Amino acid sequence: MKAIFHHFIFRISQCFRIFSFQGKTALPFLIIAGVLIALKLPDNRLYPLLFFLIALSFHFRRKDIPFLKKAFIKNWRIIIFLESTFIYLFLLLGNIYHKYDIIGFAGLLLITSFSFFYPKTKISVTSKWDFIPNELFEWKCLLRKNTVAAIIIYLVVIASAYHISTLIFCGLFVLDLFPRLYSDNENKEMLEMYFRKYTLEDKIRKNMKLFNLVFLPVYIVFLILNRENSLLLLYYILFMNLFLILALTRKYKVYHYKVRSNYFDMGIYLSYFIYTITIIPAVVIIVDNIKSAKENISQYVGN
Repeated sequence: MKAIFHHFIFRISQCFRIFSFQGKTALPFLIIAGVLIALKLPDNRLYPLLFFLIALSFHFRRKDIPFLKKAFIKNWRIIIFLESTFIYLFLLLGNIYHKYDIIGFAGLLLITSFSFFYPKTKISVTSKWDFIPNELFEWKCLLRKNTVAAIIIYLVVIASAYHISTLIFCGLFVLDLFPRLYSDNENKEMLEMYFRKYTLEDKIRKNMKLFNLVFLPVYIVFLILNRENSLLLLYYILFMNLFLILALTRKYKVYHYKVRSNYFDMGIYLSYFIYTITIIPAVVIIVDNIKSAKENISQYVGN
């Protein structure tokens, strides 16, 4: 028990270090935590489901289980249970609108299975993403690295179409997709080969087409269940597409073959978020980004 106690002291100190030295990670966490605390859903039964899925997503994405099995030979299952339980109860009890019921308790019972139900080996489903064209290499690379998380998040986003508040909330997680997609730079040979065959406008269209095709089930489910909010859905679609274009065009505006990443930090994320909400500033910046990106690309591609 003493070892378990010291482990959780380490976890707490680890969190404080992240908040102190990694603002890019800490700020989104605090924003999302605040949203979860103040989130109001149309049905009280949805809170346990949402928070259970968040805890489940955390459980499947954790990479420290082999370490825990070696460090805590007899008690590693207890640690997994306690950490997942803490996340679930923190969200469930922290929400100001949730009223405790038997469904919340049932979710807690299901969490006890996490210690026995976890990916023992790395899941490889690379071949299942072969339907994505090679010119959309950013999508293929991201999905291959995060297949399980992508499937879980996608199911949650489809379920979020139940109500406008849940759709907007899950949209905050979806926005994190674009910095991940477009923060890494390809090498100059790959860039030259791509843009000798396609234009920047082609790349934008292909990325928008794939994104909206993937999210088409979300739009359809939302329209079926919330027909009176169709105008809000149009704004949501416009917002998502503008943010995607901003992130994509910025990548090639600042691209340099010697730099591995273009550092899409929290300041850029928040500024693009504000521009996209107001629409017109986002359009102005997109036009400027495209112009600058074409000039930058021409340095590598030429005539």
